[in-house]
Amino acid sequence: MPSKFGELAFTPEVKAAQERRGSRETYDRYISQGSANDSITPKLEKFIAQLDGFYLGTVSSNGYPYIQFRGGQPGFLKVLDEKTLGFADFSGNVQYITVGNLSGSDRAFLFLMDYRHRKRVKVWGRARVIEKDLALIERLQDPNYPAKVERAILFEVEAFSENCTQHIPVRYSEAEVEGKVEAAVAPLQARIAELERQLNI
Repeated sequence: MPSKFGELAFTPEVKAAQERRGSRETYDRYISQGSANDSITPKLEKFIAQLDGFYLGTVSSNGYPYIQFRGGQPGFLKVLDEKTLGFADFSGNVQYITVGNLSGSDRAFLFLMDYRHRKRVKVWGRARVIEKDLALIERLQDPNYPAKVERAILFEVEAFSENCTQHIPVRYSEAEVEGKVEAAVAPLQARIAELERQLNI
């Protein structure tokens, strides 16, 4: 089965650009021989579970794309089944651009980044806003994260594609940096304590 993302991403205009620049044949072969990548695999589920943020793209009624960062505790983007992702939508700056865009068009896009391991996954699909479904919100929210949940957003996966690591900078979260600093400083602190004991003798 050909890779589904090629059907969505490689429009006639994209194919024409590839043809002019010499990459069309390569991508034709890649799409025809690749995995379908139209449902959530165990590998993708594992990747998603460790993310503490992602970028969500929607389309406005005037045709402009809108990208918004969504963050939370690792695992706040949850796999509900092999085709569905969901997350609790926390209160923000009350512009409601994403919510408004999704009321006009359900086409959406997830850009999943793991800077530490230089990995990225692009996910095409359709999203919908779910209001006042307390059972769903309870399923999606993290009781240890204090942010107020306003609604749930569900994302139906149509296709995904992993990208190469080229040009992705290595970055660490604050928690990861603190852990590394503590590990690096611990032997120094032990040595200082030892020297202080010797001076007191």
